[in-house]
Amino acid sequence: MDFEKLLAPEMINTYLIPWGLRIVSALAVFLIGRWIIKIVIALSERMMRKAHIDEMLTTFTGNILYTILLIVVVIAALDQLGIQTTSLLAVFGAAGLAIGLALKDSLANFSSGVMLIIFRPFKVGDLIEAAGITGVVEEVRIFSTILRTGDNREIIIPNSHIYDGPIVNVSARSTRRIDLVFGIGYEDDLRKAKQLIEAAFAGDDRILDDPAPAVAVAELADSSVNINARPWVKAANYWAVRSDLLENIKLSFDSNGISIPYPQQDVHMHNVA
Repeated sequence: MDFEKLLAPEMINTYLIPWGLRIVSALAVFLIGRWIIKIVIALSERMMRKAHIDEMLTTFTGNILYTILLIVVVIAALDQLGIQTTSLLAVFGAAGLAIGLALKDSLANFSSGVMLIIFRPFKVGDLIEAAGITGVVEEVRIFSTILRTGDNREIIIPNSHIYDGPIVNVSARSTRRIDLVFGIGYEDDLRKAKQLIEAAFAGDDRILDDPAPAVAVAELADSSVNINARPWVKAANYWAVRSDLLENIKLSFDSNGISIPYPQQDVHMHNVA
């Protein structure tokens, strides 16, 4: 009896046909929408790869875009079924706000990671100073950057800590200037000390002629006459040349009677009757 009522013309015209059309329309919207989403994602990823954007960022952005567009298609399909989507949008908005507040720090790291990948203030293999850490960049991830320190420690730094502060890229230029200061005694021969420093520069083939090295008096300090010594070298030779110059100039000063005084004070004592 119930089956006969269901197949009655009134039921067919009132419920079955309209709902059937709605279901077919919803399925069509969903399937066509998914097909369009795949085309949009493929085009966006192709454009990002042509722009030489990092593969990790390309994939991650594609996944985020796919999820957002799929939600829009699902809502459009539900609307075809006659379901009120306004309340769903409100729920999604509230959920998005709650998730955004809960993941505030993670989102900050993500946005900073995107900026680091797009603008590239450094690349893998560069020696940088960031967030109070000095190390070689091992990997730049979406949420963090991995540095390897000189003593072979691996340090993972949140990207927001890097992007929000100064970034010193030591490897950005092919040459570096070595800044050294040598203090000699007031009774020592200043001209001779400068000649010894210049001779040490001339004896090292790793020191560049252009820009020319500079040797000049920096200041007349309390206990010494300070001399600035500033040669230029290739970035890869910086630490080796710096160490060799310190050793060679110290030995040269010792051999030629040039003293390197340390801070000293004169103390005057008075006898009080």
